[in-house]
Amino acid sequence: MNFTILPGEFALIERLRRRMAGPDGQVWVGDDVAVVPGPRGSLLLASDAVVAGVHADLSLVGLDDFGWKALVANVSDVAAVGGRPLAAVVSVAGPLGDVDVDLLYDGLLEASATYGCPVVGGDLTSAPTLVVAVAIAGDSGPDLPGPVLRSGARAGDHLFVTGPLGSSAAGLTVLREAAATGGAKGDQAIEFFADLVSAHRRPRARLAEGAAARAAGATAMIDVSDGLASDLRHLATASGVGVVVEKVPVAVGVARVSDEPELLALGGGEDYELVFAAPDPDRVATVFVELGLGLPLVIGWCTADPSERRLRDGELPDVGWEHRW
Repeated sequence: MNFTILPGEFALIERLRRRMAGPDGQVWVGDDVAVVPGPRGSLLLASDAVVAGVHADLSLVGLDDFGWKALVANVSDVAAVGGRPLAAVVSVAGPLGDVDVDLLYDGLLEASATYGCPVVGGDLTSAPTLVVAVAIAGDSGPDLPGPVLRSGARAGDHLFVTGPLGSSAAGLTVLREAAATGGAKGDQAIEFFADLVSAHRRPRARLAEGAAARAAGATAMIDVSDGLASDLRHLATASGVGVVVEKVPVAVGVARVSDEPELLALGGGEDYELVFAAPDPDRVATVFVELGLGLPLVIGWCTADPSERRLRDGELPDVGWEHRW
């Protein structure tokens, strides 16, 4: 029997992207969302699946948290192009006789209400492992240029991130260590690091910040789902620019959990903050202040050398999440 040896996730996505290139004016495989013509402007389409044991450890998080994450991961993709979600369909596969489906949907519907993205249908089917697959539709909203893709950054653009990083990965570390410790001591650790634990169990999509970045002239944008270093590489490669990172904003508490907090912030992933490039920091600050949002943090800049991937005076570490088959 002959087997095809599959490459890593990113190489496989690139291979599929070349097979499914869209016509001019449309974006198919390779960005946070697909962009196709809609009845009024651009229609945004995204799809993501969360798998028990791969994207979440159900011994550490609840089924409601699992449902929340499934929807928020897709909303974050829409946020990453400065769009707004319209509706979602949800397909659930798994050993449903052993799954509290109502609890799962508690989290899905709570996220739906939080982000104004109604769940309008889907599917239920039997499978050996719990999988929640969400497909979402959105649009780019009125009165602004089209969605912000990964591919528009230019040399000289500043690089911004909408918030500090590493919280989710640190929260997972806390949960694992608390489970290993057990008892009152483990419960105390979870309570003490409640913000980190919440960041892992209930990540937040940055919809308002994505729209603000778009209004402020962002040239390229991506959400931090795989880790800052990895996702910044995606943006740089798509845009054909180099990147220099001078500052890595590390979330409060991460240094108390990890011996290498900056590395965790660079590679931990699932923060769902947004990284974007923009030419005018003053305009960015003005728009975010006018909208009552926290100022994004300047972390570096784009360069004309498309091979450059630098962290201060050294190489940007090649860290982050990638599926291996």
